[in-house]
Amino acid sequence: MTIRPVFDANASAGGKDLGDLPEWDLSDLYPSEDAPELKRDLDWLEQACASFAEDYEGKIADQDAAGFLEMVQRHEKIEGIAGRIMSFAGLRYYQLTTDSSRTKFLSDMQEKITQYTTPLVFFTLELNRVADDDYNALFTTSDELARYKPAFDRVRAMKPYQLSDEMEKFLHDMGVVGDAWERLFDETIAGLTFDIDGEELNIEATLNLLTEQDRDQREKAAHELARVFGENIRTFARVHNTQAKEKEIMDRWRGMPTPQTGRHLSNDVEPEVVEALRNAVVAAYPRLSHRYYELKRKWLGLDVMQVWDRNAPLPMESTRIVGWDEARDMVMSAYGSFDPRMADLAEPFFTKGWIDAGVKPGKAPGAFAHPTVTDVHPYVMLNYLGKPRDVMTLAHELGHGVHQVLAADQGEMLSSTPLTLAETASVFGEMLTFRQMLAGAKDQAERKVLLAGKVEDMINTVVRQIAFYDFECKLHDARRGGELTPDDINALWMSVQAESLGSAFEFMPGYETFWAYIPHFVHSPFYVYAYAFGDGLVNALYANYEENPEGFQDRYFDMLKAGGSKHHKALLEPFGLDATDPAFWDKGLSMIEGFIDELEAMED
Repeated sequence: MTIRPVFDANASAGGKDLGDLPEWDLSDLYPSEDAPELKRDLDWLEQACASFAEDYEGKIADQDAAGFLEMVQRHEKIEGIAGRIMSFAGLRYYQLTTDSSRTKFLSDMQEKITQYTTPLVFFTLELNRVADDDYNALFTTSDELARYKPAFDRVRAMKPYQLSDEMEKFLHDMGVVGDAWERLFDETIAGLTFDIDGEELNIEATLNLLTEQDRDQREKAAHELARVFGENIRTFARVHNTQAKEKEIMDRWRGMPTPQTGRHLSNDVEPEVVEALRNAVVAAYPRLSHRYYELKRKWLGLDVMQVWDRNAPLPMESTRIVGWDEARDMVMSAYGSFDPRMADLAEPFFTKGWIDAGVKPGKAPGAFAHPTVTDVHPYVMLNYLGKPRDVMTLAHELGHGVHQVLAADQGEMLSSTPLTLAETASVFGEMLTFRQMLAGAKDQAERKVLLAGKVEDMINTVVRQIAFYDFECKLHDARRGGELTPDDINALWMSVQAESLGSAFEFMPGYETFWAYIPHFVHSPFYVYAYAFGDGLVNALYANYEENPEGFQDRYFDMLKAGGSKHHKALLEPFGLDATDPAFWDKGLSMIEGFIDELEAMED
């Protein structure tokens, strides 16, 4: 299948020729928004939800193993069709968030699917009322049914926080209101324009300038970001206030002990494990970020660094633009060197329209891999501008994609991996690509640039994300005390920035608003610690690979294929690793320290 020609890559990349950047071909989901297949699936879904409720509501406790299995399989098919429709609507929207017809289509689909699936709310509620002994006995009578137990155990974990059936249906219906606030955030961000030397840029291209070699350009971008965020800060504060208040109400009604509880439950991770990770990283700030940025301050020849220097290239770094074909070859070579199976799994992303790479007006910022549904395939979104960092983003998102393809055999209920483990393959893909580039460094200077770049990425993944997590914890705690003004939120943001970045930095006026554009705070509260979890996990895994390479690839593929069917403890056991051991996180952090040691040694 040939990839459709993309919009002018030269225009999107600020005049840089990056080659033919691929666009999504969404026809594997549906040919178009008015396709008869979509109408057929919507009609089927409405009927399937109604008949499911008719057949099973009030009768779950009476099912034998065969009846229960048939019920689960029917529910899984409903999940698959609803997921396909929402994936299609969502991906079209992210391609052009400023298009009102795409926004309307997404909103209409959300409302329809919420309406159709409301009769299914009883399913998990009633399941959680089945007595423990009867529940456990069900899964011992059939191997096929036993496979689903981990998914239902996660549902049962919500049992203490379950409300009445009527209340749960009400909250299910109200979900579209929270979605609307998320869309307001997305559309506001996508619609922002920034004036740099008379050229109008979107947020992605403006943030990209913070990694430019030219310090004046970086400074202009930082001030322009601050100006535009400042002009829109009341909207962003309103979105955050509303989302945090909605969450507080939900948590209070459900009796959840902390704002983070819901995230920990959905991640299938113990609060103590997250606390151990957070504490290990905060304790390591002086040994990691403070120490590295002090080195960087010297390399840049500055008395003090400004925030626009945080992601600056090093003075000895060439201003290098990596074309799309070269980026693909670098990542595919690293994947193939680890195991040819990994490259084979990645290949269709490039050849079948599974990646949307270019930067375009109205396109959602950032990057992601969306698994869609298990009988289709994932789609990867990038905003590729040819920076070496963009190559790492490609390696990262492709790792997600490979993971999602491998886990698809588990089916809709078990393929989805908790966020903490979802970052494993992505960060591992980055590590493979980095190690290959490091091995190919032609001299000490190139090695230094590569090491420094990797340390910065790890600091952004571990230190920065834990600082984000602390900011969110403070934000949600403060919101419980009442409405937060923009200045209140700004102050919370600054309280974690100085602590995490260290004394090498000075913070310009306006930087206090830079919380405004982080989408995770709005879309997935407390998501961010998953990045640090994933990085620590991968560092420990990679050390294991170097120490015990024999059979590692097979163990690694088995872990990815498991999807969400196993707890992190069971998944890591074959590698001799245990995330519940506080020392586990120090092992991961010591890899970053080792890279900084090597950089400091180069100074002598």
